[in-house]
Amino acid sequence: MQGRTLLCAQWVIGHSDGRHVVHENGVVAIEGTDVLHVGASFDGPVARRIDYGAAVISPGFIDLDALSDLDTTILGYDNGPAWKKGRVWPESYVKRGPYEMYTSEELAFQKHHAFAHLIRNGITTALPIASLFYRAWGETVAEFDAAAAAAEELGLRVYLGPAYRSGGQVTDEWGNIRAVFDEARGLQGLAEAADFAARIDGIAGGRIRAMFAPDRIETCTETLLRRTSDIADEMGAPVRQHCSQSPVELRLVREQHGCAPIEWLHQIDALHPNWLLPHGTQATETEFDLIAGAGASLVHCPLVSARHGGMLKSFPKARARGITIGLGTDTHPADMILNLQIGMMTARLADGMEAIRSEDMFDAATLGGAAALKRPDLGRLAPGAKADITVTDLSRTLQTPDPVQTLMTSASGRDVRDVFIDGRRVMADGVIPGIDETADAARAQAQFDGLIAKYPGRTVGHPPVSEIFTPSYERAAP
Repeated sequence: MQGRTLLCAQWVIGHSDGRHVVHENGVVAIEGTDVLHVGASFDGPVARRIDYGAAVISPGFIDLDALSDLDTTILGYDNGPAWKKGRVWPESYVKRGPYEMYTSEELAFQKHHAFAHLIRNGITTALPIASLFYRAWGETVAEFDAAAAAAEELGLRVYLGPAYRSGGQVTDEWGNIRAVFDEARGLQGLAEAADFAARIDGIAGGRIRAMFAPDRIETCTETLLRRTSDIADEMGAPVRQHCSQSPVELRLVREQHGCAPIEWLHQIDALHPNWLLPHGTQATETEFDLIAGAGASLVHCPLVSARHGGMLKSFPKARARGITIGLGTDTHPADMILNLQIGMMTARLADGMEAIRSEDMFDAATLGGAAALKRPDLGRLAPGAKADITVTDLSRTLQTPDPVQTLMTSASGRDVRDVFIDGRRVMADGVIPGIDETADAARAQAQFDGLIAKYPGRTVGHPPVSEIFTPSYERAAP
């Protein structure tokens, strides 16, 4: 009984016989780090009982492409093309020498800030992703040591590994984008990532695990990816690599290798069951077949794709091929519920109303992520599973007769009330212990404003900020 907690709510999403099941007026019993019982009632003794009333108790969300910085993609929402807006390094910037646009303290803060934001949105397992556009080259071990410390403090379950690459994208003043490479630098980044992985894998009681994050496929060489694949296979760690996302990527990979991105991964024998592939919005049917054949997983990021006029074509068709599909946020806000909703809408736009139901997308955010990570103890509420739990308040929503359909139609990440990870209550009534949300947000905004002020130095022609990011309406005279 010591430490045993009983959670009660109008709705509980449990798990039985390989699939989620719904308990109306149900309970979840937690003992230690694990789920002890899920059902209509629990007769055993408990030390603490929490009754949430009009709420849904569900498995925590698994974010396979979790935003972990101050998101620069939102700056391109109404401002393009990317090469004119500081999203591709200009030749003049490369000539002067790329540099870090954040200090080490700022990088550590943004991880801590982002991890708290993930928890607020009911995300209990995260594989962090950050932009390399404002970096000197790749991510550093020092900032990921800070990330591990932040995850341990906040209680977030994470897979960590600094991103590395063999090259980057450069544009001339006319928008001709090309790749530039420094393979030795990329291999050094991999060596440092491998040392980090061996050192941190399994710390914090197993909540912190290692992953490998070679950056975009058009910026990695065959040697880098083959070595990554070998090291990750030996460790049993996941590899995540963005691919099949943009027309520029497709052009560069075809120029470099004479084929499409996922075809190239297959040709060099790098595509294995532990590979996680965001985003797939430009993938061909042949490439989807290769993903399925390799047993790799697709990471669907509906919001960031839809914001820029893209979508996966399509979720139902990829699922019908037997591809494991998980979800990622990859943009601000890290609202998984919003991504579920956008994912539903775009899937129906692609294939029609009958092609997908709410439970299909909810499965991707829970069971799909767990399957991609080879973690049958995550993504479900069942005896013996990890007590990673999200409680979403429904008292202010228009409720349908079904909790998952209500999440899809009426809720948002702001409705997440409580979060448990490994049985620890890491957020209670919207409050994360030790976090001053107002002060945290103010510091993040000031840091982001400082980054925006530096954009002219790394934008073609070096125009002022007012020309890079044009306003929605004319500014009125004071």
